[in-house]
Amino acid sequence: MRIGLTIFLTDRTIGAVELAREAEARGFASLWFPEHTHIPVSRRTPAPTGDAELPEEYLRCLDPLVALTAAAVATSQLVVGSGVSLVAQHHPIDYAKAWATLDLVSAGRARFGVGFGWNVEEMASHGVVYATRREQAREHVLAMHALWSMDEASFSGRYVDFEPAYSWPKPVQQPRIPTLIGGGAGPKMFANVAEWADGWLPIGGGGLRDALPALHAAWAEAGRAGAPQVIPFGTVPSQQKLAYYESIGCAEVVLRVPSVGRDEALCTLDSYVTHVAR
Repeated sequence: MRIGLTIFLTDRTIGAVELAREAEARGFASLWFPEHTHIPVSRRTPAPTGDAELPEEYLRCLDPLVALTAAAVATSQLVVGSGVSLVAQHHPIDYAKAWATLDLVSAGRARFGVGFGWNVEEMASHGVVYATRREQAREHVLAMHALWSMDEASFSGRYVDFEPAYSWPKPVQQPRIPTLIGGGAGPKMFANVAEWADGWLPIGGGGLRDALPALHAAWAEAGRAGAPQVIPFGTVPSQQKLAYYESIGCAEVVLRVPSVGRDEALCTLDSYVTHVAR
């Protein structure tokens, strides 16, 4: 089973380049960065962590695409992914080109992790309505998939509409960069995974055994071949937990690194290396 890492990278943590190089040198398979474009000061939406105050890294996280590009250029094998991109908050034409460029410069090592978002006021700043954010994210991703795979791409929907157009570069990975959706289990999540994604990033990784039959049923009902990728995401490891993930068919798990400086971050990587070796 492959072992990856995720961290809220900020202007006060270890840098993207050094972290990527050190992760690859220790045998980690992937590196994933989250996204918040900004955090409105009003803070009306409760923190998803359950804390009274939102942790500082939410306010200071780097742009994931820029940081992932730096990580990709600094390494040769490390997979680089978003965990997760708030795709409804980006114009799909611009975003398709940026992601295709990342896949090109990384020689096909990109992974597109998509999230629907939780911060009502953040998405409102982008003109995204919380109640319809899933539908908007779906259209944005479908439009991006068209731009990635077709020489003359067009899209007509409620949130995205553009006439036939050229857009290069195309991703190295065809017909699309592997697309995974992050979030909790449920019928809406699994319907989206089955329709337009390649897998699921269960945040935290709890309750997987009970959730997998519903995911596989949705996948089969959609007529999809094979099986969806399931990558437990942002977990704190133990050998027992990792053995459990492997026993239920997970080919990869992504471990959480705290948002800390260089020395402490590398200590965390060193503490995780035993799991990579096993």
